[in-house]
Amino acid sequence: MSSSYEEDLNNGERLASSAWRSVTLRRRKMAATTAPPPQHPRVSGVAVTTLGDVKRAIQDVLPDQNEVVVKAQVLAGGRGLGTFKNGFKGGVHIVKTDQAEDIAGKMLGQILVTKQTGAQGKVVSKVYLCEKMPLVNEMYFSIILDRATAGPLIIACSKGGTSIEDLAEKFPDMIIKVPIDVFRGITDEDAAKVVDGLAPKVADRNDSIEQVKKLYNMFCECDCTMLEINPLAETSDNKLVAADAKLNFDDNASYRQKEIFALRDSSQEDPREVAAAKADLNYIGLDGEIGCMVNGAGLAMATMDIIKLHGGTPANFLDVGGNASEGQVVEAFKILTSDEKVKAILVNIFGGIMKCDVIASGIVNAAKQVQLKVPVVVRLEGTNVEQGKRILKESGMTLITAEDLDDAAEKAVKATAS
Repeated sequence: MSSSYEEDLNNGERLASSAWRSVTLRRRKMAATTAPPPQHPRVSGVAVTTLGDVKRAIQDVLPDQNEVVVKAQVLAGGRGLGTFKNGFKGGVHIVKTDQAEDIAGKMLGQILVTKQTGAQGKVVSKVYLCEKMPLVNEMYFSIILDRATAGPLIIACSKGGTSIEDLAEKFPDMIIKVPIDVFRGITDEDAAKVVDGLAPKVADRNDSIEQVKKLYNMFCECDCTMLEINPLAETSDNKLVAADAKLNFDDNASYRQKEIFALRDSSQEDPREVAAAKADLNYIGLDGEIGCMVNGAGLAMATMDIIKLHGGTPANFLDVGGNASEGQVVEAFKILTSDEKVKAILVNIFGGIMKCDVIASGIVNAAKQVQLKVPVVVRLEGTNVEQGKRILKESGMTLITAEDLDDAAEKAVKATAS
């Protein structure tokens, strides 16, 4: 039995055990129940990475099932309606047990394109095998952080099983929103409003209210930024279950959610963002042509805006922060130059805590390690600015200097056309 299969199975069992205080948490799937926790929670699914693990997983975890659900594991929604680049349709299939290996083989190692992946799609390195539930009604449930109400917002709809975008278009009057007072927490009245919006047909109303409260408590206890259950469904035995779920977690809480963050799959993320996180840099990849290296989130946003004002397009958001080291600056340049779409780099530093000479030294050292094939526009201002300019001048590098942000953005846009 492969070590990766054993690890995923053990992770599922361990998480199920630890989460029974409120709900049973299954890998890439979540089920809520009001029943008392058993001594050894049953794991109803497992993720596998190879075809050889499929049969073993079914024998170990789903031995009595005639049908199983095979789900492509990518960090994007819309899997069921997605298409693989090999032509195979759908990232979620309900199949006979003896067909699971064949279906998994058409998913593993292939690229799945959905509404949320973009045209490039995402590689499927794992598939999730789980039991087929006897669903009689499907609903939609989510908890998000709402800027308008400055707190959690529960969204519910009596229709489910498809994307919330489609639901909002087809059934706008069926979607209800219940803001939760973050200081008071969820009340019975709040939970009742949500259940009224879900309008369950067979599940007990009081039990459903308790389920909603437990899901909210888990949202808070696990430092979630989003919890989406689609569908939240009723079964033929009148139970309310989370048939499929997607959860996002606050990166700032990783120090206290170690068990959750240990499951992080960096292969599903932008490799540039993964590299930036390791170097303690704030980076978000975009689709433009001008790579940006800036200190401070506000200045980074302003830099991107002025690039757009001059007719250019930013390739990224990159904030090196207020106390970056030379090594971090070098890593920042490596990340910027790894983007083949970048035709120019704009360095915009306003030295306060961050010193201009440190940035300058980092640029020079980066040039020694990375072949800079695109023009670099540099605007430095603030602490140790003269030392920084002297370091750049004595380096012999061919740089385009700018006096202010407007000048820097204009020169960067012109450089992309040369």
